[in-house]
Amino acid sequence: MGAYETKAWLNNYGTQTPHSIDYGNTTLVDIYQDNLAANADRTATYFFGRTQTYAELDAQVRAAAAGLKAFGVRPGDKVAIILPNCPQHIAAFYAVQLLGATVVEHNPLYTEHELRGLFSDHGARVAIAWDKTATTLEKLRGDTDLEVIVSVNMIDAMPRAKQFLLKLPVPMISSKREQLSVPAENSVPWNALVGVAIGGNGKDLNLPEVSADDIALILYTSGTTGAPKGAMLSHGNLASNCLAGKAWVPGLGEKPERFLGALPMFHAYGMTMINTMGIATGAEIILLPAPQLPLIMEIFKKRTPTWFPGVPTLYDKIVRKAEEDGVDIRGVAASFSGAATLPAPTVEKWEKLTGGLLVEGYGLTETSPALCGNPMSKDRRPGWVGLPFPDSEVRIANPDNLDETQPDGTPGEILARGPQIFKGYLNRPDATAEAFHDGWFRTGDMGIMNEDGFVRLVSRIKEIIITGGFNVYPQEVEDTVGEHPDVVDVAVVGRPRADGSEDVVACVILRKGAELDPEGLKNFCRERLTRYKIPRTFYHFEELEKDQLGKVRRRIVQSQLLELLAQRKVQ
Repeated sequence: MGAYETKAWLNNYGTQTPHSIDYGNTTLVDIYQDNLAANADRTATYFFGRTQTYAELDAQVRAAAAGLKAFGVRPGDKVAIILPNCPQHIAAFYAVQLLGATVVEHNPLYTEHELRGLFSDHGARVAIAWDKTATTLEKLRGDTDLEVIVSVNMIDAMPRAKQFLLKLPVPMISSKREQLSVPAENSVPWNALVGVAIGGNGKDLNLPEVSADDIALILYTSGTTGAPKGAMLSHGNLASNCLAGKAWVPGLGEKPERFLGALPMFHAYGMTMINTMGIATGAEIILLPAPQLPLIMEIFKKRTPTWFPGVPTLYDKIVRKAEEDGVDIRGVAASFSGAATLPAPTVEKWEKLTGGLLVEGYGLTETSPALCGNPMSKDRRPGWVGLPFPDSEVRIANPDNLDETQPDGTPGEILARGPQIFKGYLNRPDATAEAFHDGWFRTGDMGIMNEDGFVRLVSRIKEIIITGGFNVYPQEVEDTVGEHPDVVDVAVVGRPRADGSEDVVACVILRKGAELDPEGLKNFCRERLTRYKIPRTFYHFEELEKDQLGKVRRRIVQSQLLELLAQRKVQ
């Protein structure tokens, strides 16, 4: 029997991680209220130097819930949240949960065109948005169900001294103020929503019963492979992933924690790793509206976090900046990386400077998001995404026959089952049916599982390049090209040929001062890759399209390349 049949991964769990967890009917509301009862006086959020306790946060949550109820929000209704990371974001999220309604998260930088289709799909009547987004949302009122726009001024959550400085009529300060906030006409200010005039303070608010099966969150996904679809995540999905994540990290929550919230909470990764796990552990959540290096380094100088979820590029940048400026980043006990392959040199440098551990995990929006993780110990395995989480099953299936499990070490499609698997796509029963096979969620990723249950990613199935009858997995080639000292970033894609197959090509960003040397790069690859995997051509790009977590969007890069080649041919 292979690793899947024997569940070999259980033998490699850390001693603190149970094989199974009793989730019961736990909801996000239960997690929120349990933490409030235990940690009311603890610091809940830190935002540019201003803190609030969990009791103070709860006052905003309940007042916001009362205000939303006054605007007609009822159990099952959808409320859009379109905010950067800020204290109001957390308050808005839990206010909606207390009402038994559903949060729909959107990127605050989305355009009118991007948002219109999404609002037409989910039909939210109320949106809580960054005031800089309010003007964009105003344009949706005529042809979607959107009625009420609650505008959030992030400056209101900052220390009084910073608020005063940002009001000064100095050109430089005015410019900075406009980056953070602009007037939002035809909207309800957040401060009015949580004031007593609309719904009262919410202390005596009659709250509905919320079930683990109720939909807590909708996140749109798969924009790189077609029209975005709204993944419906239940309270049970999110709560189970949060509790399993907490059990994965030794000692997490046993002492006061500081979570660095640099990842956006409108993404599944940031939502779970910062928001829900932060609340579940009674942590101080350090919120940054954007993962900008100056903001992050300022936090390390003043308030070193103990828990830092991130992406490989972010860890690399922090390490380089810390070494350049002599910033001490010791004290980060645990860091969890996702969204892209984590290079072993990054792990080594990070752990050396912080004295903590950096491990890689894997998941998708549809898995709430964590599905696998490396043990948070010296047994972690760089280059692998780790072991299936408690109560989760991962099976490597034969792409040509999904009922057949591949032998250990043989690539196949990653299928998954577990309490964190989503409930389906909003208004898309067809897409939901396609996403599952006999009860197993189809991740669309190619991977292998070795004999001890560790999983390694190979590539997205739809991004496999078929050349000369061979399958080439872009990630493997990217990892190799990326090791070249002149290459800063790379996307490997297929260039169509007349015979229906593809050439392997690489789109690269070079370090400053370096010149594109195709033959030198090919020779470098020849020492490391089989011939058919070596890129036929190297193209110099100034930038590569990425998602909000810094993951290269290969399909968009491929489209841009093909458009460029077509233009050259015409000329």
